[in-house]
Amino acid sequence: MGRALVGGLLRSGTRAEMLRVGEHLEAPRAAVARDFGVEASPDNARAIEGASLVLLAVKPQDAEDVLVPLAPLLGAARPLVLSVCAGVRLAALERWCGPGVPVVRAIPNRPALVGAGISGLYAPETVGARERSAAEETLRAVGEVVWVGSEGALDVVTALSGSGPAYFFLLTQLMAEAGAELGLEAQTARRLALATLCGSALMAQSGDADLVRLRAEVTSTGGTTEAALRVFEAADLRATVRGALAAAAARSRELGAIQN
Repeated sequence: MGRALVGGLLRSGTRAEMLRVGEHLEAPRAAVARDFGVEASPDNARAIEGASLVLLAVKPQDAEDVLVPLAPLLGAARPLVLSVCAGVRLAALERWCGPGVPVVRAIPNRPALVGAGISGLYAPETVGARERSAAEETLRAVGEVVWVGSEGALDVVTALSGSGPAYFFLLTQLMAEAGAELGLEAQTARRLALATLCGSALMAQSGDADLVRLRAEVTSTGGTTEAALRVFEAADLRATVRGALAAAAARSRELGAIQN
């Protein structure tokens, strides 16, 4: 995700000299410098020197070890700390950064890698408009941005959009496999499934995005679509989807409790 954001910021017009990356591993550090032309340092203190925004894009279990040594620098300069670490709660981040350091949490998703992501953001009331705008501008470099009203809502964001690409990939896979089982060549079935879902997503994003109306326009009375939808209804697809998201949100809360 760190690479995705560096790439997105550069594509959106941020100059390479405005960015610095802290990476303790030599191979990814060299790759970042080579691929993006930005300064990459093994010293995190060097990476955040003079920064107005510090993006924390590390494994959740590494967040404390990264932030605590930087707390004196963060406390002195008080840059915005924007965390994309899944499950690491605001209270822990604020504790590790030290008092007075503004912190925003964000949950981006994997399509950020191709500039088509969406991120859910949350900030406490103590974070001002300027910092919120900076966080939003940063995440807009890789896609859309939505704000949520509570930190707990980020667990639902994780379940819906964070994990959501896997649901899309699974549905595409199952549609392609079913098409092949029913007589299509496997590659043809895959192309049809993928193009159908991608094209339908584009339609849903255009106009008024009334999903119920769009579905109805495809569903002729007594037709093929209606026959398929009846099978989904008989299997209680609505309850299955809701149960899946509820399970993902619950697991996000559990992981947050463990990591904090």
